[in-house]
Amino acid sequence: MTTDSPVRMTHRQVLEALAGLLLGMFVSMIAATVVSTSMPVIVHDLGGDQAAYTWVITATLLTTAISTPIWGKLADLFNRKLLIQIALVLFVVATAAAGFAQDTSTLIAFRAVQGLGAGGLAALSQVIMADIISPRERGRYMGLFGAVMAVATVGGPLLGGWITDTAGWRWNFFVALPFAVAALILLQKTLHITTQQHRKVAIDYVGIVLLSAAVSLLLIWITNAGSNFDWWGAETILMLGGVVVATVAFIIVELKVREPLIPLSLFRNRTFTLSVLASISIGIAMFGTSVYLAQYMQLSRGASPTEAGLMTLPMMAGLLIASMLVGQLVTRYGRWKGYLILGAVLLLAGTALLSTLHYDTDFVLVSVYMFLTGAGLGMTMQNLVLIVQNTANPSEMGVASSGVTFFRSLGGTIGVSVMGAVVANTITTLFADGRERLAIAIAGLGDQGAAVAAELASGTIPEVRLLPDPVRVIVEDFYAQGISQAFLIGVPLAVLSLIAILFLPNVPLTKMTTSERAEADAAGHVVEDAAEVALADARAMSGVTGSVSGVAGSTAGSGGKPEGEAGDVRS
Repeated sequence: MTTDSPVRMTHRQVLEALAGLLLGMFVSMIAATVVSTSMPVIVHDLGGDQAAYTWVITATLLTTAISTPIWGKLADLFNRKLLIQIALVLFVVATAAAGFAQDTSTLIAFRAVQGLGAGGLAALSQVIMADIISPRERGRYMGLFGAVMAVATVGGPLLGGWITDTAGWRWNFFVALPFAVAALILLQKTLHITTQQHRKVAIDYVGIVLLSAAVSLLLIWITNAGSNFDWWGAETILMLGGVVVATVAFIIVELKVREPLIPLSLFRNRTFTLSVLASISIGIAMFGTSVYLAQYMQLSRGASPTEAGLMTLPMMAGLLIASMLVGQLVTRYGRWKGYLILGAVLLLAGTALLSTLHYDTDFVLVSVYMFLTGAGLGMTMQNLVLIVQNTANPSEMGVASSGVTFFRSLGGTIGVSVMGAVVANTITTLFADGRERLAIAIAGLGDQGAAVAAELASGTIPEVRLLPDPVRVIVEDFYAQGISQAFLIGVPLAVLSLIAILFLPNVPLTKMTTSERAEADAAGHVVEDAAEVALADARAMSGVTGSVSGVAGSTAGSGGKPEGEAGDVRS
């Protein structure tokens, strides 16, 4: 039951409400992108290897994926404004703490906590947008979101690279703090939304534990199989068995609890199910390319962190241009499916082309490949959430929105882990097979050769741009081969995404916000209830009238007296 009737907000009121939300999103994006180009340097300075590099990334993605449906469920039960403020504080505190890490294990731990806040910001921002902006009108405001994305996705890597090269990488984790304080103040002052319903709160704790166990075991197996233990050893059987058991138990629990973490009834909605399938490969493309393109630029092309940020601009340009343009077109014409199909095709093409990269691929071609991938992401990523919100029940808007985001994050988490495992295994094999080639190159370095050999033998990620030329070219070639093999994983999943999008029902976009739809549904129930009451009253009156008529008839037949009395008189 709504607290009050929703009133259509003016353009100015929407802008005021979006101010704090946009700044909160900017904080989360800048904190994530500012470290993307400096991550190879960070892991190198902390003495980490390729597995540590992968876990620094996947720790955040894992907790983001697991916490997203939890935040979505909480959004249907609690005050959404308070929740997004809590998520923002959690995210920023963990990000700042990561700046003090002295080893990769501590960094991974703080990044995991950071992901908990990121999951809340990702889920709640989508839900709150649906509260104040209808799906059809969303494109009108995409310019604002595009501007925020532009500054964060383009400026973040550049700022992070510059900070790393000048002040040290630790300052990357502190740069978001002043923006976070401003975002909290703005959210408090400008965001005013009504709580959609009041009902008894029941958190699915068992579901949270089972989901966390299933995803964590899967990621641990992916990361360590083939290096720390055999692919088909006892560890594999135990871990994959645990994944299956935890998944089955999670499904059973979700079918039985009163407030499931991910209501399985959502999958009866064809739009939701197909959007989930498409979002899995979208997540792999989005997270995988952003992580391993930065590594490719630094480890395969000898770029500095700042240069790596500049070199990834084509992908960000494709994403921003496509998302802003398509958002305006969707609002103007109300059609969305054609853009989603085109985006899936571009994503497939870009992913396939990225899998052909070499260390000396013409950078013009690399830029085209990145632009295509970015444009595909820009056309599909937000629109998949949009069309799910368009058909979701207002009472389940939180879990429906976060459900798509969850599977996108889950796909990205698993994808980054698989890609990291492919890179690590490929690099290990290439270094082993090219031992003689490297030895010859190192032997020609004289006294410098011993230090270079020691660095390469340490197992840590090398700072390739500082290696002597004869060795640098070989190492760049090895990493390029490993990273291109990793990109190849996304190709079949991009095909799956295209197929899922082709079969999406082409449902027109509503012009009603979530609040208005909830009010309309409630009004509909009130009308139905009133009609039922009126019908019952009519039937009751009909029964009373019939009884009165019967009594009158009896009275008339007995001279106006009851039948018994007439008999007595006659006798």
